[in-house]
Amino acid sequence: MPSILIIIIIAIFFYALFNVVKKKDVGEKQSRIKFGKWIGGGLGWAFGGPIGAILGFAMGSLLDGVKVQKTFYQGTARGDFAMSLLVLSAAVMKADGRVVKSELDYVKSFFLRTFGTEETQRLILLLREILRQEINVSEVSMQVGQYMDYPSRLQMLHYLFGIASADGQVDTAEENVLEEIASGMQVNSPDFASIKAMFIKDINSAYDILESTPDATDEEIKKAYRRLAIQYHPDKVAHLGEDIKKAATEKFQALNAAYEQIRKQRGIK
Repeated sequence: MPSILIIIIIAIFFYALFNVVKKKDVGEKQSRIKFGKWIGGGLGWAFGGPIGAILGFAMGSLLDGVKVQKTFYQGTARGDFAMSLLVLSAAVMKADGRVVKSELDYVKSFFLRTFGTEETQRLILLLREILRQEINVSEVSMQVGQYMDYPSRLQMLHYLFGIASADGQVDTAEENVLEEIASGMQVNSPDFASIKAMFIKDINSAYDILESTPDATDEEIKKAYRRLAIQYHPDKVAHLGEDIKKAATEKFQALNAAYEQIRKQRGIK
């Protein structure tokens, strides 16, 4: 982004701010074009790519209506994970053309466990604004894939499948969006199928979780399990916080359960 463009955007911001202060008449305030969301979107794009643009626009919309006491964004691994969660959560929730209470409750519950009550209140406010926007799922997912480590992307996808299944089923539209997100984040097909199998069960689900097939040898099953046990170990996402690590533990347990099921069926020792 050329520095001159950033300067122009900042100049527009202060010009708009000056006008807000200058115009005190209530009638003028109601008729005035609200600059906040457009300025927020511009600054977001300048400093944070597609995700930054969406977040900036949403924050700008909030600034148009309420006084924001504290910034939502924290430039840390945990903060980046939270902001990516918000945008991709909205993409999955909107996938089937409707946002249902069970999905919102799932997101809120996850945020409460992960970020605490005060931060969750701010994040949910921001999520509601993001849900009103058009989201370029491919661009956002590619940005996540570029800047987030692979184990965190797998944990992100697992969480997003949880949203999609919160109402008791994952429909075709939601599955398509999840597949698009996985592709953009550069999650490979076997890993996608493994996580999908934890939520969409069929006769081969245990094998899918192990990224294997029923015709694999016992030794191949053992090797697949050992490889995935390393890849999905909760310690891989420990830098995102204890609650994220706890959620990853659930996925790790599903992997162990799948292996145990196959081991007993085959009599593997």
